[in-house]
Amino acid sequence: MNDFLKRVAAQAKALWAKWTLVQKLILGGVIVAAVVIVIVLVRVSAAPTMVKLLGTPIKTDEELRLITSRLDTDNIPYTVGENNQLYVKDQKVALRAKGILIQNDLIPKGTDPWAIFDVQRWTTTDFERNINLRRAIIGQVTQQIEALDDVDKASVTIVMPDKELFQADQKPVTASVILFPKPGSDLSQNRKKVEGVQKIIKFAVEGLTDENIVITDQNGTILNDFANLADFDRIQQTKSEQKLIQELETQYRAKVLKALQQIYTADRVRDLNIKIDMDMSKKNIKTEEYFPVTIKARTPRSPYDDSDIRASVTRSKTETKTEWQGTGFNPEGPAGTEGQTAPAYKDLSNMQGKMIQTSVVDNEEINKRNTDEVASPKIQRVTVSVNIDGVWKWKYDDKGKLRMQPQGGVDRDYVPVPAEDVKKAQSLIQDAIGYNQDRGDSVTVQNIAFDRTAQFKAEDSDYLRNVQVRQIVLYSLIGLAILMIAFIVFRVVSRELERRRRIAEEKRAIEQSMLRENAIRQAEEQNIEVSMSVEERKRLELQEHAINMAKEHPEDVAQLIRTWLREE
Repeated sequence: MNDFLKRVAAQAKALWAKWTLVQKLILGGVIVAAVVIVIVLVRVSAAPTMVKLLGTPIKTDEELRLITSRLDTDNIPYTVGENNQLYVKDQKVALRAKGILIQNDLIPKGTDPWAIFDVQRWTTTDFERNINLRRAIIGQVTQQIEALDDVDKASVTIVMPDKELFQADQKPVTASVILFPKPGSDLSQNRKKVEGVQKIIKFAVEGLTDENIVITDQNGTILNDFANLADFDRIQQTKSEQKLIQELETQYRAKVLKALQQIYTADRVRDLNIKIDMDMSKKNIKTEEYFPVTIKARTPRSPYDDSDIRASVTRSKTETKTEWQGTGFNPEGPAGTEGQTAPAYKDLSNMQGKMIQTSVVDNEEINKRNTDEVASPKIQRVTVSVNIDGVWKWKYDDKGKLRMQPQGGVDRDYVPVPAEDVKKAQSLIQDAIGYNQDRGDSVTVQNIAFDRTAQFKAEDSDYLRNVQVRQIVLYSLIGLAILMIAFIVFRVVSRELERRRRIAEEKRAIEQSMLRENAIRQAEEQNIEVSMSVEERKRLELQEHAINMAKEHPEDVAQLIRTWLREE
């Protein structure tokens, strides 16, 4: 085997050596093309197989737009193929998407229900075919319902009776479904979702009607008993209407209350009561109105009315005039018989007559307007009541001192809201709510004093406390001032006494020094030896040194003396 491979390799090398450059490039291109083809085939074969969402293509672009929008909303990936055919990832995604489309009535018109569920018939006998057909339908319906996000499990039973010869003897198709909602789902209370499940079952089974479908939950409660839910729907509708009225009242109240509180402060306008009566009935109103024709409208900003308004305008006019003149002729009848003409007309038979007849027909046009509108809801009446408190002012005497009541509180005077301000506030509220006198709107603004007993008590307590604090602070400041003055006086007196004591001591020291110097001088003159203590000698030396320093550096000595005086 190794020898064979060696021979093959040697032949390949020899052949490669004999080939020209063009032949080598052609061989390399063939090898590269083969590798690319293999890679493409592997990738194409490894691509996931797409599943048809609907058995039939979508005919109109509008239906395709609605279906794709709904799939995008539920984050379901899809691909649009030829003839608007939709493809999804796998069968599970297809079942979920079909359930969503059926719930929202987005299945294209003319779609075969059997094609939607991809029911296949593979039996040979009629009995097996019917059994397998029913089994396949039940299985597909069950999978379709369980693919919904709100359903955890579903149990479906469909009864399909045999076909009878006469239609009167034919028994109806019936279906019973038990739903097990997922935890936290509102399937049992959401009527739209239950209707979606009912549509899935009805669309899947031919001949099945709404009254023959029973949908219950795991507790046996019938979910699709929509006829008995009429009262419940009426209650829900009433709640919705009341909620709408309350929201409207809240908007009006917030708007009016904010405007009044900005003018009179929030403490004086604490609350506002508003009641709106609305007609929630739905009415179709058809009106036919006739009104004059405006030939020329009024000139804007004109001081007088120069408009031309007419009741009607002439569209066409027909005038006819007939003239006749001559002798009247009254036939007497056949010869030999007496005529039937009355004697009064016989006297006029030979008289000359003339007649002129004129006929004028005018076709007039008027304006006409036909209005067809739906009125719902409509505000019938708006009532508003608000109370604005006056202002309480403190009373002062002629000297500007606050007056106090005998019981200890501050004396106050109530100033009511002027009648002119009340009318202005009423006009402000009327404009804010769109006041309409014809529908019976009512706006009441009153000036009634609020009970401010607790507020006045707190204000009086704060005022008396502040007065007491001010008095304490004042007395404390006076006492502190007295102490400071006493301290200053004591300090001044102490310094003066100390200065006098120091001057007296210096004077005594100078006198003693002079006496000692005189005694020493006299002793020296008399050649008497005087014995001095060590302290006296040091003191004498210091004095001599200080005298010499004062003579040599008088400015430094003066600065030193000034420093001593400041420290003392």
